[in-house]
Amino acid sequence: MRDESHISFKEMCETFGVTPRTLRYYEYIELLSPLREGRARWYGPREIARMKLIMRGRRFGFSLEEIRQWLLMYQQDGTRAQYEVWIEFATRQLDVLAAQRDEIDAAIADLRKLRDETVALVARLPAAEDEPAGNGADNGAGDDTGGGGD
Repeated sequence: MRDESHISFKEMCETFGVTPRTLRYYEYIELLSPLREGRARWYGPREIARMKLIMRGRRFGFSLEEIRQWLLMYQQDGTRAQYEVWIEFATRQLDVLAAQRDEIDAAIADLRKLRDETVALVARLPAAEDEPAGNGADNGAGDDTGGGGD
């Protein structure tokens, strides 16, 4: 039976910033099991807590199957083997995230260098009002100096 601690399907989507399709998919693959009353779905504290873990897992880059294993450990007292498997998942994902961070750091450094080179180039150019006619951003399109086919 539903009580005030339950939230609706729409509220669940809004609370976690997911689409209805995503929420239905999580139900389909049995990551979530809402209470059903007719066609309505209601999510209680257990499902809300599971959704928080799902969202954390997605943010960390875990696959849905890895998240399923994580949820199993929380649902029941996990065995030592389950915890060890999860530790392997976490270690592997930490390595992946560190590699992505290194790639992002390299891209940031490259972009900063290119920006700084461009700033230096622009500093050596004459100011826009000092440029001769025809050398600015205006490519001459739309002027009426005889170049068109009127």
